[in-house]
Amino acid sequence: MCAVLPRFEVVHRLRPVDLLAPHAVAVRTGDAGAVAMPAVAPYVTVTSPAADGPGPALHLGGHRLGMTLTNGSVTITVDGDGDRRELRSRRFHRAEGPSGTALTLTGTHVTAWTLEQAGWVARARHDLREVLDTRDEAALADLVVELPAGGGAAGRFGQLGLRDTRFVTAEDGTPLRDGDTAWLTATSAGPGFFDTAHTSVWSLDLGTLDVSHRADLFFRRPDRPGVFGDHATHLVRTDAGGWLVATSTWGDFERPATRAGRRTPAGLRVTLAGSGADLLHGAHVLDTRELPLPTDGLASIATWDPHLVRRDDGWLVGFVSARRFFDFHPALAGGPALDDLRLLDAATDRTATEGTTLVEVDGRTVVLASDGRDSPRRLRARFPAFDLTMAERGTLDAPYPTNLPWPTVAAVDGGWVMATFDGRRAGGTLLGYGTHGDLVLMRSR
Repeated sequence: MCAVLPRFEVVHRLRPVDLLAPHAVAVRTGDAGAVAMPAVAPYVTVTSPAADGPGPALHLGGHRLGMTLTNGSVTITVDGDGDRRELRSRRFHRAEGPSGTALTLTGTHVTAWTLEQAGWVARARHDLREVLDTRDEAALADLVVELPAGGGAAGRFGQLGLRDTRFVTAEDGTPLRDGDTAWLTATSAGPGFFDTAHTSVWSLDLGTLDVSHRADLFFRRPDRPGVFGDHATHLVRTDAGGWLVATSTWGDFERPATRAGRRTPAGLRVTLAGSGADLLHGAHVLDTRELPLPTDGLASIATWDPHLVRRDDGWLVGFVSARRFFDFHPALAGGPALDDLRLLDAATDRTATEGTTLVEVDGRTVVLASDGRDSPRRLRARFPAFDLTMAERGTLDAPYPTNLPWPTVAAVDGGWVMATFDGRRAGGTLLGYGTHGDLVLMRSR
């Protein structure tokens, strides 16, 4: 079925690393002092020149979160409730010739950084879940940033890398365009596992293949308070001129303690939001509801990676279902409305396949996915193409970057463009898995 798609080749790679999102700087000063900086979500950054002594700090929910640089050694300080804690990495606390410092809050994690020859390096990190509720909107509205001698800048957190890329589309699946500009949603990787990331929106110049960070999307849940950095998102422009936003609740997901994973439900699921705001620019907090994805007979404990397309007879929704963490496969649902879906089929022979993507090829809807490198040998590191019964009909002829790249393709001006990613990490050894990746752009030959 996918023989009609020509071979893809890599034509551009880029790695936008910005602790402080360039378009979202709210404070910039050469003076020391405290400045009110209300935040819509717990994804903020404050930077300053490097100097021995107290560095930048955040005041949130009655606590002061700060960092100290002493002879190249970095310490996080947490003050509040009459208590003071000083936290330092045993192995990674020492910076090499730092020229700048930064403190970030991403979800529940506070991280202290130094700007070194190799770029920004995380030197200390602490999970604040037992300290305060970083997602509380009232507390975020009263956020204060504190700048040391020499001043600095503050604003929304940017990203260490990009993954989970999707074209922003119309309801029928065609990419949204403004002349030579298309749009992508992506997961902006934070300093660690998935609970440090969030959803971002990027413009893509179809001529140069350069991207620009335009917006950030955050989410309220229907079942618990607070603002979450949920991600693996599909943004759909409705025929009525509004938006549908389908996303995965990775924003508070905890990595299983063992590779064997767990087989009990973890609350990881897909939600849906609607909005009439300009979601291609600025920062937005969206109210969500459950998107009821049918998993009859799949022994499913979690779902993620939604992709929505509306046809004449209703909606199709591609997604991923997990039997345990991490044992997962692609699935397809359909129905007359998004609240009335039934399971059409699933590729249950897969064990490490995600990125379910719906695309029209010669008038037929094709379901693409990504067989990860943890798949059985015969299915490893490839982009399978399924029909609507989830029977494999071919593969996408494209280079397969590391990790689990998604087959995000779009027909553009007589050819095809693919926007995917790899697993290359950033930010230093302390952070481990989760900071990937490079944005890998391909064109059809």
